[in-house]
Amino acid sequence: MKLLIKSLCIAFVLTVIYSVIPFEAECEQISEEVFRLHILANSDSAEDQALKLKVRDALLEYTDMLFDKAEDSDEAENIARENLKTLQTVAQNVVYENGYDYKVNAQVVKMYFNTRYYDNYTMPAGIYDALRITVGDGKGHNWWCVMYPSICISSAVDTDEKVEKTFSENQQEIVKGNDYQYKFKVVEIFEKIVSFFE
Repeated sequence: MKLLIKSLCIAFVLTVIYSVIPFEAECEQISEEVFRLHILANSDSAEDQALKLKVRDALLEYTDMLFDKAEDSDEAENIARENLKTLQTVAQNVVYENGYDYKVNAQVVKMYFNTRYYDNYTMPAGIYDALRITVGDGKGHNWWCVMYPSICISSAVDTDEKVEKTFSENQQEIVKGNDYQYKFKVVEIFEKIVSFFE
């Protein structure tokens, strides 16, 4: 009886592993086709969090047409690198205009993100390229979105078209689906381990 129970447990674990491996591979591919925006507030004070959102609004307004020209995530990353000083200046001006003297730092980085939910989309956990804007000490809660394909603040029609253009059918199902909660959790644990060793 014990042998049967052990065999059933092993079979269950192997089934879960084999069902998650293809899913994890698709999630990793998604992370390679996406360019993200990550803004860190100076602190968690109400004023600093409000300032972070003003910085966000100014950056999204400035980059709306800028990133719309990108054909893929590599091109979006190149556009960010080429315009890094300007993007930093846009954010810095918002800080000064609101009466703060915090310094702003803009970088293109490769960083780990947990599974994130945005309106009708889910971005699986993984290592992503991102434009990171740090306001002051950068010790406050962050704000994130996807710059390419642009699903930050867009109309649903434009967003759906961009998602369909960027991702395969399987990847679209992952990004748009809500039936993968446990798989997202498994991928998140796996990616945290990978991120730790990197």
